Amino acid sequence: MKKNKSQLILKADRPVYGGLSIARHEGKVVMIKGSALPGETIEVNIEKEKKDYSIAAVTRIIKPSPDRIEPACPYFGTCGGCHLQYIFYEKQVKIKEDILRDCLKRLAKIDIDLSESILSESQWNYRFRGQFKISRGRIGFYRERTREVIDIDNCPLMIKEVNEYLKKAKALLTKVDAGEIHISCGDRCTALLEVTAHSAGSGADRDRLGKIFLDSGFSGIFIGIKDKKVLRYGEHYITLNLEDLQYTISPKSFFQSNWELNKAVAAFIKENLLPLKGKKVLDLYSGAGNFSLQLASDADKVIAVEENPCAIEDGRRNLKINNIKNCKFIRSSAENFHMMDNIYIVMLDPPRQGLSSETVNKMLKIMPERIVYISCNPATFARDLKKLLEKYSIESIRMIDFFPQTFHIEALAFLKIKGFKGPTGQ
Repeated sequence: MKKNKSQLILKADRPVYGGLSIARHEGKVVMIKGSALPGETIEVNIEKEKKDYSIAAVTRIIKPSPDRIEPACPYFGTCGGCHLQYIFYEKQVKIKEDILRDCLKRLAKIDIDLSESILSESQWNYRFRGQFKISRGRIGFYRERTREVIDIDNCPLMIKEVNEYLKKAKALLTKVDAGEIHISCGDRCTALLEVTAHSAGSGADRDRLGKIFLDSGFSGIFIGIKDKKVLRYGEHYITLNLEDLQYTISPKSFFQSNWELNKAVAAFIKENLLPLKGKKVLDLYSGAGNFSLQLASDADKVIAVEENPCAIEDGRRNLKINNIKNCKFIRSSAENFHMMDNIYIVMLDPPRQGLSSETVNKMLKIMPERIVYISCNPATFARDLKKLLEKYSIESIRMIDFFPQTFHIEALAFLKIKGFKGPTGQ
């Protein structure tokens, strides 16, 4: 039904990756921004007309779905950090599974039943690190699809400690021209403050800022100045528990912020790769050793490859702290790393862009018996699997919900070389 030139009344069809939904009008696809569930009758405003589709924004829910709930966060709909708070959690999981399955079918021609998803015990207060934008005295997150910062006092996705230190940071940064601050909490709390060379001031100014943060209760503060060396004050890392290991991580290194679920995923992967006695493992995109450290206790040798020098520093510290002798960290990109033979397992945990063609070709050349692929982008995940399936078969694929309330989807695949009769990752 058409109300006027730009307004339509539609029935939402299905969700797609990125927090969007699809509907159709007179045979043409309409991509819908905003809160819409499958089957809902909605009013939308057409914002852009393309040749093959339109882009519209929800203006009113006419007939709501029974799966719709009231969002818990007062910033929902303004802040661009979350997209699914208006949906019962069980339905959020089903939507993400459907999107993953659809990506696999369309992009990789894989029609498969997903194995049971791995979910968080808590859908709130699960993030041990928060990345907050700063602009004109405001600290928070960007408004959806803009660079406008929405000022927030508390994010319900963060653990209590991150929110407490956010309040401290807001009080300290009222007159500081910075771009963003990353707050990480474990046994203590550290921060990374990103500033421009112009706003950083003199060395004395930066030292003064570092001291203010330490005096306020932060254990450590890194001040990152564009195109210059990072300045470090106080403690250089936090420590988290990883099974029976101590896992240290610095502000410039990536770690999975949903740490409690990360521990469960790491344990699940290890359990499904055993036995590893006498086996060599290659962990590409290893970070500070999230998977390498645990696998080293059972494998003959683990080689961890990582491009970020800060993560390499953290990883080598982790080896020393935990007295691990059979794991080695090598600083290199996956593309530049010289692959060796006799690799039994390759762990792949690439960034959103997935694997380069060069890295995929290297996998197909060295042909490890098993590959574990963890992805944060279902589209590149499907693209890469399609190439790997030239020589590999699927043991299992499942969704991991590291980020409840958001549209983000992670996937985990266990692959085995065709003809391999070893254990399966079910």
